Amino acid sequence: MSEPAEPRFHEPGAHWRTVALGPVLCVVVLAVELLTGPVVHWVSLPVIALVLSGFAYVTVVAARRHVSVELTAATLRLGTEELPLEEIDAVLPPADPRAREPERWETARPLGELSNVPRGRTAVGLRLRGGALVRAWARDHERLRSELGTVLAERADPPLL
Repeated sequence: MSEPAEPRFHEPGAHWRTVALGPVLCVVVLAVELLTGPVVHWVSLPVIALVLSGFAYVTVVAARRHVSVELTAATLRLGTEELPLEEIDAVLPPADPRAREPERWETARPLGELSNVPRGRTAVGLRLRGGALVRAWARDHERLRSELGTVLAERADPPLL
């Protein structure tokens, strides 16, 4: 079986360190209680830490599954949707923020199974073979746009042997 292609661009969607924030906060509260007061919440603080970690775990798993981005030499994956790069005809220029009317690609279907571009991400317009317009998205949209352009340029100009 062949090795998976090395990603040229990757955003995980969320970081696992987020799960540790609740327990760290509870340890800080415990330290403050030990140093300042006669009441120490030995039972409730671990329960609160566990609950916060549980909610954070679910959120991180969902974000890593539905909001991650990966670009390899062969595919662009946004969330759970994979788009072969052979289907991409062009990376469209960024939208003008001062324009009165949005570009056609700004209202196109976003890639991934989400109904819109996720919060905190910026759309990158793509024209597919056949003329359809779609929106890719990423936090670092400028780098994604650049890497997509590079990959498509390499595909158009194969190296001479």
